[in-house]
Amino acid sequence: MSAAIRFRDAIGLHFGLHFDDDKLAHLSSILDRRAAARHVGADHYLSMHIAEEAELGALATELTVGETYFFRNFEQFAALRDLVLPERLAQGRPLRLLSAGCSSGEEPYSLAMLTRSLERYDASIRATDVNPAALARAAKGRYSHWSLRETPPDMLERWFVPVGRDVELDPAIRAAVQFDCANLSDEDAPIWSEDRYDVIFCRNVIMYFTPQVQRAVVARLATSLAPGGYLFLGHAETLRGLSQEFDLIHTHGTFYYQRRAAGRATAISTSFAAKIEWPIAASAAVDTSWFKAIGKASRRVEALVVSDTARSQGALSTASPEPSPLPDILELLAREEFAEALERLDRLAPDTAADDDLSILRAVLLAQSGSGTEAAALCRSLIAREQQHAGANYILGLCLEDAGDHRSALLHYDLATHIDPLFAMPYLRRGLLALRAGEVANARADLSGAAELLASEEPSRLLLFGGGFSRAALIGLCRMEPLGEVAAA
Repeated sequence: MSAAIRFRDAIGLHFGLHFDDDKLAHLSSILDRRAAARHVGADHYLSMHIAEEAELGALATELTVGETYFFRNFEQFAALRDLVLPERLAQGRPLRLLSAGCSSGEEPYSLAMLTRSLERYDASIRATDVNPAALARAAKGRYSHWSLRETPPDMLERWFVPVGRDVELDPAIRAAVQFDCANLSDEDAPIWSEDRYDVIFCRNVIMYFTPQVQRAVVARLATSLAPGGYLFLGHAETLRGLSQEFDLIHTHGTFYYQRRAAGRATAISTSFAAKIEWPIAASAAVDTSWFKAIGKASRRVEALVVSDTARSQGALSTASPEPSPLPDILELLAREEFAEALERLDRLAPDTAADDDLSILRAVLLAQSGSGTEAAALCRSLIAREQQHAGANYILGLCLEDAGDHRSALLHYDLATHIDPLFAMPYLRRGLLALRAGEVANARADLSGAAELLASEEPSRLLLFGGGFSRAALIGLCRMEPLGEVAAA
């Protein structure tokens, strides 16, 4: 085994960090540099020195990414200011915030400034990083103007003083943050404490860990958050496949996570239900071709009127009268006579908005008749009423994707998989989006998962969400090689 591979294994053991093979040359240069600093060869260094406390600190400085700035990804700070902090303050106790992986301090200091912008605040802020050099820079509180490029003018004027070519942070803000040197992969790190924090920022950190360490760190983050507390990750990070302890929240053009209270299954915090944003423009032109041929297989499509809840209990929806005229409506859908189908649905149930099953059917008909925006609005209404509706989130995701808003589409695909981890189609669409973005590893994971789930997917759900494709065709799409061919689908 080469010294570089042994070095990589040691880094994984001590820091939990993951490096692909294309980083081995970079790791080899670090190994040579550190061995030379100790005046020993690489083999001796790996055997005798790498685990020393001082050496681990030096390695942390070499290995960790320190690029950050104040109020980075301001949308998340806006959500924190407008919704999260007021909600947590309403509980009548001091706020407790953690910046995990704080680098040179810009993030926790931003949190400190933000809490002081509230009409009332009582907050303690803890920050931690594995890099002692970064923490030393944070303690000084002196920054270049480049670090302030996203800082709101009022914050800049209130909390910073020019010092030569740099700026220095107000002592009150510096005193508001407690810094600790700690490794998130260490289960005994002093930052971990059950139900302690209201908010944790852990952005652009877990993406560098090995999969096993990612799961362990996320479990510790969940345990350390108070029930109902909030977790903010980086925009390139997700909890999918790592934890079922959180609900996904979307406001202010960003998304973040809320720890579920014990026994709570709600997919979206009820306190946020009225504030969730639906970022599809009213004038957006939505391509609805994916709806075609939903009703063409047979009259078994009548299973569409069975709700997710009723299906899981083996019961049928009682919303439609007997004998059911739904087969006639679905035959019209199959013949693409959408206006007539909508007219018959109106006669069957003038107020379909009160019935979840008929709302989905109406959304299909509206989309097929060219009213895609109205179909999306119907899905939003359904989600607001029944927050755990995986199908409505999936359909809305498709509308957003067709409108070109891939980021918001991914949000709703994520919501669908969080609500129902056995729902195949959102994994498939997410995999195709990842492929188009060049994220081959994520594409393979999602498409492979979709293929497995499709093998046992319920026929009624395939008819509704499969876009007219058969089970075999969808599985073949997921397994097509090379993966580049899928991008044209």
